[in-house]
Amino acid sequence: MNTLVDQIISWIIVLYGSAVPALFVIFLIGITGLREITRYETGNTFLYKLNPVTKVVLTIVVMIVAATTIWWIGAILTLILLLSYLTLNDGVRKFGYAFFLALSTILGGTWSIAPYTPPSTLQLAFPNVKHFTVIWTFPSYFQVMGYEQQLTLEALIYGLQTTFRVAPVLLSALLFITTTTGSDIFRMFTKIKIPIAITFSVLVGIRMIPRIFELLDTSVKMQYIRGLGYGRPKIVSSLLIVYAIFEAIIPTMVYLFRGAKNLAISADTRGFRAYPSRTSLVELKFTRVDYYGTAIIAALIIIAIVANLLGFGRTIPYVGL
Repeated sequence: MNTLVDQIISWIIVLYGSAVPALFVIFLIGITGLREITRYETGNTFLYKLNPVTKVVLTIVVMIVAATTIWWIGAILTLILLLSYLTLNDGVRKFGYAFFLALSTILGGTWSIAPYTPPSTLQLAFPNVKHFTVIWTFPSYFQVMGYEQQLTLEALIYGLQTTFRVAPVLLSALLFITTTTGSDIFRMFTKIKIPIAITFSVLVGIRMIPRIFELLDTSVKMQYIRGLGYGRPKIVSSLLIVYAIFEAIIPTMVYLFRGAKNLAISADTRGFRAYPSRTSLVELKFTRVDYYGTAIIAALIIIAIVANLLGFGRTIPYVGL
């Protein structure tokens, strides 16, 4: 009897760890929220005025700093980048979306690492801990799926700290997308001599992200209009959105493929790649705002260097404390 109960609880722990991040995205952010924080909207604040080249360099430096310094520096970067969303148009709402997206990333990242981290790695990450705190012991057959038999508090801390490599990079990249027009991205890549085929591919990819969420949102709403969940309790009807999203994947792919064909025809009609380079009516210039951005980039680089010199750098395996 106890064995059966242990197995049931183990599966509940696994499903809880993998379902909670998804529920954050579906119910707290929603498809509309994902669309809003992945598409450009005009604005006049600091981030909107930065040159796209400066923003790209800033994103790269954030990634380097988060990858080469201790976890709490990544956590501070995550907090600062989250607060930066308040400066955007309709900043409070976008901050909420970004907060829940970052939280789901942290929770999902922690769970994707913690149950699979062997004790040998934890001993390197926590050399001063003699006995690990066991939270739960999984049945032996969980090892077939890659799980360690014992889930420890140290493994969860290790996974949590490691996720701060990802969270600031995600938030920084989304800030770049939401504050930069497609035209400016094209001009930026042209200015730094990136091949036009690569430029076009990146631009199409960035423009497709909000388009995917828009099509998903439309398809889901159409299913509810056609009677999905009609006559059922409200809680059941709201949970059916997960089913509606799965049903919406194929129609979304069909519309995307159709749009890709139309885009290819449009590009050919306008003479795409007829010449090795393209002209532009608007020249990207570096302004005083970009000097402030450059100062921020320099400060981040200095922080990373000083942190590593003081022993707050990351190693492989990641040293959490």
